[in-house]
Amino acid sequence: MDETYDVIVLGTGLTECILSGVLSVEGKKVLHMDRNDYYGGESASLNLSQLYQRFRNGQNPSEQFGRDRDWNVDMIPKFAMASGEFTNILYHTDVTRYLEFRQIAGSYVYRSGKISKVPSNQTEAVSSPLMGIFEKRRAKNFFEFIQNYDFNNPSTQQGLDLNTVTMADVYKKFGLEPGTQDFIGHALALHLDDTYINEPAKDTYERVCLYMNSMARYGKSPYIYPLYGLGELPQSFARLSAIYGGTYMLNKKIDEIVYEDGKVVGVKSEGEVAKAKVVIGDPSYFPEKSKKVGSVVRAICILNHSIPNTGDADSLQIVIPQKQVNRSHDIYVAAVSYAHNVAAKNYWIAIVSTIVESSAPENELQPAFALLGPIAEKFVEIKDIFEPVEDGTADGVFITKSYDATSHFETVCQDVKSVYKRVTGNELKVEGKVKKQDENGGAE
Repeated sequence: MDETYDVIVLGTGLTECILSGVLSVEGKKVLHMDRNDYYGGESASLNLSQLYQRFRNGQNPSEQFGRDRDWNVDMIPKFAMASGEFTNILYHTDVTRYLEFRQIAGSYVYRSGKISKVPSNQTEAVSSPLMGIFEKRRAKNFFEFIQNYDFNNPSTQQGLDLNTVTMADVYKKFGLEPGTQDFIGHALALHLDDTYINEPAKDTYERVCLYMNSMARYGKSPYIYPLYGLGELPQSFARLSAIYGGTYMLNKKIDEIVYEDGKVVGVKSEGEVAKAKVVIGDPSYFPEKSKKVGSVVRAICILNHSIPNTGDADSLQIVIPQKQVNRSHDIYVAAVSYAHNVAAKNYWIAIVSTIVESSAPENELQPAFALLGPIAEKFVEIKDIFEPVEDGTADGVFITKSYDATSHFETVCQDVKSVYKRVTGNELKVEGKVKKQDENGGAE
């Protein structure tokens, strides 16, 4: 281990593994260490025994749930947008050779106590139960405007320059009701709160286009998900990094981050020092350089039936927009099942999450629990969310953010791109596929 590296990465959470993989592919010499004896950190997937070990003090799982090895339960539920940044990273790094994805069967939004499929184009808007007959016509006009909009052609813009006008202006132009604004802003554009309404509309336009394009790719829903769970992702990026010369060490205690003149020069572990001028890691390795910005509550719910009113869907996302339940943050439900090799036959896993707003976090998830039907088993966890205090350019220590409550990867990708730019000085470009290396390090 007493060697010099371009980059040392601490923690094998998904964000860290993506960065490690991307930097390795670009020819950087990377050492990747984790204090745990398993991949994934906070974003690991657990089997049934591990789940009961973590939440039930090692109590034996009920026999009704079948074999241990049939379960791969995500601690951090996330779906990938089919045409999104995360899918582009998977394709660009060629990590897809280790993974098989399956489509998520449906994307739903909560309104007035019920869930309905999220309409994502003018045809679906016309048939959606979310809106009355006049609102459907207005929504149809809005979707046609989005699909036909061209920044270089004023005749498509209906007097709205999306670079400057706000989303409030756009909603007003089409006369859209607050409930319709809710599902456009939160279930299509996936905004975390309503501050976007008073900001330039271009960002929301791009987000809605991404949702539409992802829907068009496979139909049914815009999301895809890896068979055997998200725990496969960090391991796949680890394999990728190894092919490009990266070194991985699990179960490696980190004794000290070594500095000289205020800049990082290495990491000490078990008496040895690995040298590097750049260290990337999750906040748990740098408590003194991280600040708490909130907490997220997640409930893992095991069901022996599909979620009601979803047509027996084997998987789905539900977004409960904050205003619908008088909250300041949305509630997310990510549901997968035995169809994805993450649960025993005829079982579903629904993971409900939101940002904590009160002293009774589990109660905040009640609107989502009410949609799930009978729950066979429930595991609840509250986790603090940390962010770096500084951007890392002064001392060479670049810290990732904790995972938020969203049930998609878009915020993870924003963090990956942010850290990458701070480390390299360049924007992360993920166009096309890298030249492929085989398992022995040669080009294929």
